[in-house]
Amino acid sequence: MRALPSIDRVLAEDLFVEIEAQLGRDAAVRIAREAVAAVRSQIESPEDVDDGALMQQVIDDARATLDKESSTGVRRVINATGVIIHTNLGRSPLSAPAIKAVAENASRYCALEFDLGSGKRGRRGERAESLICQLTGAEAAVIVNNCAAAAFLTLKVLAAGTEVIISRGELVEIGGDFRVPDVLAESGAVLREVGTTNRTKLADYEKAIGEHTGLILRVHPSNFRVIGFTAAPTNAELAGLADERGITFVEDAGSGALVDLSEYGLGDEPVIARSIADGVDVVLFSGDKLLGGVQAGFIVGKAKFVGKIRKHPLYRALRIDKLAYSAIEATLNSYARGGHLEEVPTLRMLSASPDEVLRRSRDLISGIGSGLKIEIIQGESVVGGGSAPNAKPRSWLISIEREGATAEDLAVLLRRRPVPVVARISDDRLLLDLRTVFEDEEAEVVSAVRELAA
Repeated sequence: MRALPSIDRVLAEDLFVEIEAQLGRDAAVRIAREAVAAVRSQIESPEDVDDGALMQQVIDDARATLDKESSTGVRRVINATGVIIHTNLGRSPLSAPAIKAVAENASRYCALEFDLGSGKRGRRGERAESLICQLTGAEAAVIVNNCAAAAFLTLKVLAAGTEVIISRGELVEIGGDFRVPDVLAESGAVLREVGTTNRTKLADYEKAIGEHTGLILRVHPSNFRVIGFTAAPTNAELAGLADERGITFVEDAGSGALVDLSEYGLGDEPVIARSIADGVDVVLFSGDKLLGGVQAGFIVGKAKFVGKIRKHPLYRALRIDKLAYSAIEATLNSYARGGHLEEVPTLRMLSASPDEVLRRSRDLISGIGSGLKIEIIQGESVVGGGSAPNAKPRSWLISIEREGATAEDLAVLLRRRPVPVVARISDDRLLLDLRTVFEDEEAEVVSAVRELAA
């Protein structure tokens, strides 16, 4: 054990000098001690002791620790999977206007709750709420930190202690164990199921309404579809019934499509303005899916209901911060001026034609060189994020193979780069889908693929 390098000697090595410069003395000492302890545990006999080899083991172990720790933080990656709204990669990327707005308007002091005209306290989120009302036709809006929070808060305020009627076909689990029945129970509402998994009629809702009914809830089945022999009343029919019986009608619309996306295979995604026009009292939806912004939950609808939600103490606990408001304002501004298809990356990727992806793929592989088996094959992209599970935009994929290496071997190498490239694997082939790669990232992808041939 005397052959093990001392901590002081380890700290003098170039790697640890870099660690100390980047992370501080305490971190460098901690990593050095952990690396020496790991090497000590591996020594089984005197034959294992070699001064130079032991130091190299310490350095290798420390480097592995650094790689592991850096991989667990939030860092930029290049998404070459073709999954547009990739939940594990942060869902929707921000638009250039949103990035600029966060940096310029919200990174320092900002007029978050300050009226610059009067010099007095203002209302948080006033501009963002005004924009979303303009775009959807809603009377009022509040914004919380995600759609799950929006659903919980709305039910807590509008339905606690009452029965909530919902179709059996809409009792979904969306992801991360978010189950509609559980949210209803936590909010203090009582679940009242109607209809069947595949068919629920207006008459089923009518029969279920009683003296304890407070709300009709419609939940868009974001990540699954029932097809074939199905039936469901329209929003307009449910709104009319709710109004006639003096109860509230709430729709959890899920992904937050502000425009009609049927041209891109998303015809069954609710358009928020249509729901409002159909008479839905309150509509809930996400900000970081098809809307193309940051994580947020929008609650829009009639002022008398939204006003009650705003006044509830839970709203303060669930509201968003200045960074999110700034990004949301910029994203909604893109819609307001008609520039959403060009400026919002999620919509730009969704609307990209197969021919465009093919052209970019051909251009990219022309700069790679030899040493790999590379070809362009037909394939599909994925919308992702629990949105439109049946919509799979046609695409072209770059297939990469290397003799003596599996697809997983190559994928690992790409993920270990300073800017990781996340790819897809199918039939033991590494696949890159440029639909989800920004054009200014293509040079980095070329460099990454060239390194695979080394």
